[in-house]
Amino acid sequence: MKNLTEKKDISLELDFLKRKACEIRKMTLEEIGTLGVGHIGGAMSIVEVLTILYYRHMNVDPSNPKKEDRDLLVLSKGHAGPVLYSVLADKGYFPKDWLMTLNKGGTNLPSHCDMNRTPGIDMTTGSLGQGISAVVGMALANKLDKIDSDIYLIIGDGESNEGQVWEAAMSAAHYKLDNIIAFTDYNKMQIDGYTKDIMDVDNLVAKWEAFGWFAVKIQGHDFNELDKAIANAQKEKDRPSMIILDTVKGKGVCFAEGKLENHNMNFDIQKAKEAIAVLDGEFK
Repeated sequence: MKNLTEKKDISLELDFLKRKACEIRKMTLEEIGTLGVGHIGGAMSIVEVLTILYYRHMNVDPSNPKKEDRDLLVLSKGHAGPVLYSVLADKGYFPKDWLMTLNKGGTNLPSHCDMNRTPGIDMTTGSLGQGISAVVGMALANKLDKIDSDIYLIIGDGESNEGQVWEAAMSAAHYKLDNIIAFTDYNKMQIDGYTKDIMDVDNLVAKWEAFGWFAVKIQGHDFNELDKAIANAQKEKDRPSMIILDTVKGKGVCFAEGKLENHNMNFDIQKAKEAIAVLDGEFK
């Protein structure tokens, strides 16, 4: 857990954050629409958390993406990589026109995150359940090296079916890794259906508390709730934190929001532009 610096009242930044989240949604729609297929559902459900992390809370420097004392982010649900690419491009880690090369031959932006190909990606992910184990190792290493930074992690609710998640959870609590701040994207859907039908992961707060973590459930699209939960997690001592984000899969996309088939959808650039026009209308 790093030393905390005083931040401006979030009320002064709310309009900026809301508009930035809308911009990130539009960039991601164009990115996936240009390719013609992609994981739109799980990308859109984490727009707000990525926005508040990269534009308010994280200590990062796009001009020096390997800075030793930077905060780290591991997107364990690596199939949501396109939305993280939009954030990184907007922050200046690489040119925005790279977004139009998503998952094409020779690209630096594969469909799942790859730390060896994309500036700003801190861990290769995609094999679900492995991101949290990597984060435990990274957090331990930073403790040993006396690096004062936070490591942020985003996992999926369907991903929480994986036993490896809970093995790593035990390890993080055992080693008192208070430099881990994790989020579960609780959008209640996974590739094969609703999470309650596939493998019910309800009452996640009680589960994570039982494993020795600070845990809280919030509305995952509300910047005020996100800011408060992150600030509280940053103050935790001797235990890691898990913030359960109650989200909507496909949030903000008129043709995908809340639809079971939105895990990996086919849509062209015209359909993307229609959804972008709807988003534009929200800020007129």
